[in-house]
Amino acid sequence: MAKLKSNFVCQECGYESVGWLGKCPACNRWNTFVEELQEGNAKTGGSGNIRDIKPVSINDIQVDSEERYTTGIRELDRVLGGGAVKGSLILVGGDPGIGKSTLLLQVCNGITAISRILYISGEESIKQIKLRADRLNIKNANLLMVSETNFRLIEKLVKREKPDLIIIDSIQTMFDDQLSSAPGSVSQVRDVTSGLMNIAKNSNITVIIVGHVTKEGAIAGPRVLEHMVDTVLYFEGERHLSYRVLRAVKNRFGSTNEIGIFEMRDTGLAEVDNPSMVMLSGRSQSVPGSVVVSSVEGTRPMLIEIQALVCATNFGMPRRMATGIDYNRITLLMAVLEKRVGMQLHNHDAYVNVVGGLKIDEPACDLGIIGAIASSFRNVAVDEGTVMIGEVGLTGEIRAVSQIDKRIMEAQRIGFKRCIVPSGNMKVIKQFRDIGGINITAVENVQEALDIML
Repeated sequence: MAKLKSNFVCQECGYESVGWLGKCPACNRWNTFVEELQEGNAKTGGSGNIRDIKPVSINDIQVDSEERYTTGIRELDRVLGGGAVKGSLILVGGDPGIGKSTLLLQVCNGITAISRILYISGEESIKQIKLRADRLNIKNANLLMVSETNFRLIEKLVKREKPDLIIIDSIQTMFDDQLSSAPGSVSQVRDVTSGLMNIAKNSNITVIIVGHVTKEGAIAGPRVLEHMVDTVLYFEGERHLSYRVLRAVKNRFGSTNEIGIFEMRDTGLAEVDNPSMVMLSGRSQSVPGSVVVSSVEGTRPMLIEIQALVCATNFGMPRRMATGIDYNRITLLMAVLEKRVGMQLHNHDAYVNVVGGLKIDEPACDLGIIGAIASSFRNVAVDEGTVMIGEVGLTGEIRAVSQIDKRIMEAQRIGFKRCIVPSGNMKVIKQFRDIGGINITAVENVQEALDIML
């Protein structure tokens, strides 16, 4: 019998130690070490057990093209890079109740290129899943359901049923009975994910696993979990809002810049084909503090409304709040307004919000943020037919942005009449003949832009 050894593993990052430590030296967390028993490997003697490794020239390696199949959901296919790749391991993370299980059930109903799907749930019974499937009108006869958490039994089930797609909901509930640690621990998550990766690669089966997230928004469990899988998708959104954003933070078979937008309804998740119209619906007309910006996520341009509210503070320290935008970016842009434009914002509270629950982080929206803050401060509305594009520097200059043609054409398609852009983009704009019917105004600095819009 192999000798059992004991070690201590950090439940946050997976760092291992021979003794208990109060503070993890890797992630600096306190009281995260748990003792785990693992089966030690016997030392092998002789050279007969050592494989002879021979390198191969990169020019001699023959590879086949990636075999993909569509999931039946265009927004998901966009994020995956054109569809799911056979033999890939996909991790889907998100807050509880955000719609992860709903999305995967709709994937099971939309896929038509494969003949057998195995849905393994460790959190719900098959009757509970059936109730949700009836509500979503899912009637795929090739969808097989099972409620199980023992990974060894799941391995035998996969060998017997030979599915083309496996869905694990969720990875934190699965356990290997050969390990003494509890389900959801670092050792269990790492070992089960490694076994699923072997199934995906050796059997050419696509595996989708659901992962819980921590309070900070990261995938629960060791960071090695994200390194082991081929694709990491985050399902984002506020629970009290109907819109959801699917974002790829890692994708070995496609871009990580694409996003998919969904709307949560009673019948499930509905794709949003025209996000610009949805984000601008219900927009108030001629109200100070409201500005429309053009943002690009991957290859998709979107028009987003940014709202700002600036009012005199009642305390010695003004308050700054930002929703959907980096707080530090708001502070930086307000400092530019004070220094370069002369706006006395040091005794005013400022609240900035991105309508619709989206999160934007590209610098091309800087000019729109400054426009919204200045509009609210001066109590002067920006023309409702104006779109603002540009990155703002610390000296007050407006710098050129990428993909300016897509941004302007999206504004023209929605019906906007004027677009304020950086002067550095004018050389590029003049080369495109498709841009017409919209007034393009070039500006060089913040003061010039505010003189035009206010």
